[in-house]
Amino acid sequence: MKLLPIEYGKFLIKVARASVEELLANGIKLPVPPNTPPELFEERGVFVTIKTFPADRLRGCIGFPEPVIPLIEATIDAAISAATKDPRFPPISPEELEHITFETTVLTPPELIDVPPEKLQEIIKVGRDGLIVKYKFASGLLLPQVPVELRWNEEEFLSQTCIKAGLPHDCWKSPYCQIYRFQGQIFKETAPYGNIIKKNI
Repeated sequence: MKLLPIEYGKFLIKVARASVEELLANGIKLPVPPNTPPELFEERGVFVTIKTFPADRLRGCIGFPEPVIPLIEATIDAAISAATKDPRFPPISPEELEHITFETTVLTPPELIDVPPEKLQEIIKVGRDGLIVKYKFASGLLLPQVPVELRWNEEEFLSQTCIKAGLPHDCWKSPYCQIYRFQGQIFKETAPYGNIIKKNI
């Protein structure tokens, strides 16, 4: 994956927060900033994660697994959706803006893991890979940082991604279940409106 410099990561985080602020204050979508670096118009997958501060609890997370629209536009749309459309949480209120942090994960294109199910645990690596599980009409995704934060091993990671898709925990053992992996570059606020760092998994 072509890595982004920290300056571009900071730009994406500031745009993500500004997108939510603009929606909550004025009810409109933030236009793409005119000073956006050309590299951020490349089509890349991205997720925006919002967490409470200082408890660091998930408050919303939505994104684009596939590189289908320019990264800057995907970041704006993902930030708005994470703040207002994540079905697991109520929409974020203006009062919460000083008590939440924003995190962006820029993704590599998903790669189908074409090995027998019994080999999957040898191929994937916690701390490097994110996973997508697809079976019939169901799909689920977990970002690379999730198994690290929850201290899962590779088998638990596979099982939990199946559960995220609404599938049985052992669906990954089926030869008809498709498993994709991807990597992510993470940028995160250290505190609300605080410094922005490149986060290592």
